[in-house]
Amino acid sequence: MKIPKTPWTMLYKVKKATFPEVRFYLDEWRRKAINIPNSELRAQAVTSLKEKAFHCDGGAVYGLLAGNERQKVIQFIVAYQTISDYLDNLCDRSTSLKEEDFRALHQSMFHALTPGAKPENYYHLRADQDDGGYLASLVLTCQEILQQLPGFPNCQDALHQLAGYYCDLQVFKHVEKSKRVELLKNWHEQHKHELPPMTWYEFSACAGSTLGIFCLIAYASRSELTKKEFDVLKNGYFPWVQGLHILLDYFIDQEEDRIGGDLNFIFYYDNEEQMVERFKFIKEKAEESIRTLPDWRFHQLINKGLIAIYLADKKVQQDKGLRKTAKRFIRFGGLPTAFFYFNSWMYRETV
Repeated sequence: MKIPKTPWTMLYKVKKATFPEVRFYLDEWRRKAINIPNSELRAQAVTSLKEKAFHCDGGAVYGLLAGNERQKVIQFIVAYQTISDYLDNLCDRSTSLKEEDFRALHQSMFHALTPGAKPENYYHLRADQDDGGYLASLVLTCQEILQQLPGFPNCQDALHQLAGYYCDLQVFKHVEKSKRVELLKNWHEQHKHELPPMTWYEFSACAGSTLGIFCLIAYASRSELTKKEFDVLKNGYFPWVQGLHILLDYFIDQEEDRIGGDLNFIFYYDNEEQMVERFKFIKEKAEESIRTLPDWRFHQLINKGLIAIYLADKKVQQDKGLRKTAKRFIRFGGLPTAFFYFNSWMYRETV
């Protein structure tokens, strides 16, 4: 299968070649989730699969890079994203606010990227524990697939670095509200020397995406790339592409986060004009970094499609203020973004 380079071929192949496989694997995990013995863990697992399936749909686009290994890559992406979404639900609705508890849960995401690491009781610091082996099954599925990918040994370090950023963010943003911002600011301070100039909340957004991991996995399936080549791929996605992805996610969640009193990185911009200008800057930096990558036209389509999919969300369409700002984002996304935006019905009818 040729790698798509135009918006229309991308949309066609996503619908025909990735969505059906995503549905197949999600159905498998749903069957396991509904049999989780503990009622709280069962509820969060089932809810995450129901409400966040579109994350797997988006991630599975990277299967189009994997040629004959597309099915394996999509299976990994669905399993790994399901871990991420499940843990996010557990932390968001947690009775525990302890950093140690959140770290224990997220150890599963490192184990999933480490074939041979034995799954453990990731719930040992919380009351609800019996998931009937659900989380361990997700971890082992990821490990089994990674062992079959020829390029995996050379990208494992890069995968662990991106997972480290992700897991740190999940821990710091879910502890007691009074501690979150200080922890995130200190965390940013520790990593400033590794980063281009950006605020603590923009760095936090850059850390919160799994897209870089999925990109690396897709290329690990194709051939034996060198560690240096995998680092180029990682740097093509982190920080700017991942930052744009998560800032868009927070952009559409503003109203519900305001009502719920939840942390939202958009709230830390001084005003809407500053926010729009930074979005434009981050989008331009993302496009620059994408140009360094193999198959860069494919990655550019993903970047432009991200803008469209988030801005077509019903949360934006039902909010007059967000809708007005979204139109500005679509304009600086260009024609491909407008194409994806106006064809978003194709995505919505499949979920």
